[in-house]
Amino acid sequence: MNRTAPARRAAFVRFTTITTRWLDNDVFAHLNNAHYYSFFDTAICTPLVEAGLLDPAASRLIPVVVESGCRYRVSLGFPDLVHAGIRVAHLGRSSVRYEIGLFRNADPEAAAEGFFVHVYVAREDMRPAPIPDDIRAALAALQKKAGSEAPGP
Repeated sequence: MNRTAPARRAAFVRFTTITTRWLDNDVFAHLNNAHYYSFFDTAICTPLVEAGLLDPAASRLIPVVVESGCRYRVSLGFPDLVHAGIRVAHLGRSSVRYEIGLFRNADPEAAAEGFFVHVYVAREDMRPAPIPDDIRAALAALQKKAGSEAPGP
């Protein structure tokens, strides 16, 4: 199995801090894997909601996950603070591929790394639709530029 080095904070463009909760721990005393995907979703949707570009209840176009994956490196658990870094790796006509790094507390290397592919669809018929210019501009700002450094939390 090819094991690459863990991603570092500078590889990501934007961070969202997520507080773990007591109930997030499972019987093995660490975060259950399903919570990692919830953190991915939160990190991806937060900047769009904060910019007024996504209203989960009313937006005409909505992003739906069509593919995802995660590589777990170090266990997360309560009472960790999770710093979820994102970057846009590919921006298509109606799709976007995000790459995500979850960082435990002040750790410089990712505890988990993953990706989400969203396809924008029209809410009324769930058919793919082009990403609107305002959303496209916000997503383009999340693309990692070669040689650039991104501040961590």
